[in-house]
Amino acid sequence: MAATSLSYKYKTANILVKLIVINVVVYLLVYLGSFILNMSPQYATRWFVLSDDFDTLLFRPWTLITYGFLHYGFLHILFNMLWLYWFGQFVLNLFTGKRLLTIYLLGALFGGLLFVIAYNLFPAFAQSRGFLIGASGAVTAIMVFIATYTPNTEVRIFTFTIKLWHIALVLFLLDLVRIPSSGNAGGLMAHVGGAIFGYVYAVQLAKGNDIGKWFENFMDWIANFFKPRSKKPFKTVHRNTKTASTQSKSKASKSEHQKKVDGILDKIGKSGYDSLTKAEKDFLFKAGKDE
Repeated sequence: MAATSLSYKYKTANILVKLIVINVVVYLLVYLGSFILNMSPQYATRWFVLSDDFDTLLFRPWTLITYGFLHYGFLHILFNMLWLYWFGQFVLNLFTGKRLLTIYLLGALFGGLLFVIAYNLFPAFAQSRGFLIGASGAVTAIMVFIATYTPNTEVRIFTFTIKLWHIALVLFLLDLVRIPSSGNAGGLMAHVGGAIFGYVYAVQLAKGNDIGKWFENFMDWIANFFKPRSKKPFKTVHRNTKTASTQSKSKASKSEHQKKVDGILDKIGKSGYDSLTKAEKDFLFKAGKDE
């Protein structure tokens, strides 16, 4: 009964809650699964983390998305989900859940691409190799998107009132400053990639250009592809072969017929049945049989 209730709550929840639930469930599965199987989380998820190697990426293109749902540390997933929930609420106040999902997934995609490009193009990153996990790039995309689209939205933090664009700018600059000295330069590059996408998406959307529409259509196509096609029962359909002109003529004829019947009945009411002519009597008799 409890499982049914949880399943119902998940199905009726908005996309923001579903994203958080998916991230948490994946985290628990990796954490508990790697413990039970006595293997490291890195080895257990090796087919889903994003490698910095182009050749590996060519054979595992799905990792440009799947890495955005993986977390190894509790604090890592905790802060990512808190930021996701907080900024995601602002997005859902203005847009559909599908748009929020689009920003999340494309933010992860572009964040992952910049990570791979940086490790293969810039000499500073070539000194250390690694892989990428976490929803930070996707969350940063959501944060920068809403801060760019509605920059003057105010939020209350303790006793201070601050605008969204102030928060986004400070966090983005902190990421940039920490890249040279941080041991997580690759992860910070994913933040930058997500931020760039979120900014461009918001600016273009304000101009009337939805650059994420193609991805929404792609998601619809995927959903429809896996949706079971229910067979509809056969129906007996009655086709009316009468044309519109024929039907209108029939209605006009019926109206004239009724008028004639009403006239004969009025005559009977005034002068009696015997006052009718033979033709009127025959017409009334025939009309009675038709009805």
